[in-house]
Amino acid sequence: MKNFSLRTFATALSQSVLAGVAATAHAADASKATGATNASNATNATNATSNAPVKVEDAWVRATVPNQHATGVFMRLTSPEAGRLIAVESDAAKHVEVHEMAMQDDVMKMRQIPAIALPAGQPVDLKPGGYHVMLIDLARQITPGDHIDVTLIVEDAKQQQHRVPVSVEARALNAKAGEAPAKHGH
Repeated sequence: MKNFSLRTFATALSQSVLAGVAATAHAADASKATGATNASNATNATNATSNAPVKVEDAWVRATVPNQHATGVFMRLTSPEAGRLIAVESDAAKHVEVHEMAMQDDVMKMRQIPAIALPAGQPVDLKPGGYHVMLIDLARQITPGDHIDVTLIVEDAKQQQHRVPVSVEARALNAKAGEAPAKHGH
């Protein structure tokens, strides 16, 4: 029964995400086409080191509403050498999966994938409507401004695995890739 419920939830989640996917993908494509940049795309100093197997930029997680059981994590990864993102871990959820959203027979579908290729020196975007990380069976609600920790498992060309800790900040439900997090007046 749990597998059926999780499958049903994943289907419902993917359908609810689809409404915002088209607008997000269009905005991202427009931004890429114009060469626009955003100050929030600057490397987060806590997520990048000179000898890291991958550079992480603009890492964020989509905030959730009460009783929401899953959400997405997004970022830009650049590996100095060819490699692959093979897994992600986090205490924020019981299950963490690497996913892809892609058009299949004119229908946008989300599916788990075994890895994401990281070509040498080329940025790979994990963004709404494309590659992303899914946090499933969340430990708690994630609100804008919260920080959660994830660990990327990156495999290099020699098939050696490297663990890359990343702190990601929660952005509002309607946030888009490359958008700076909202400032809070506490």
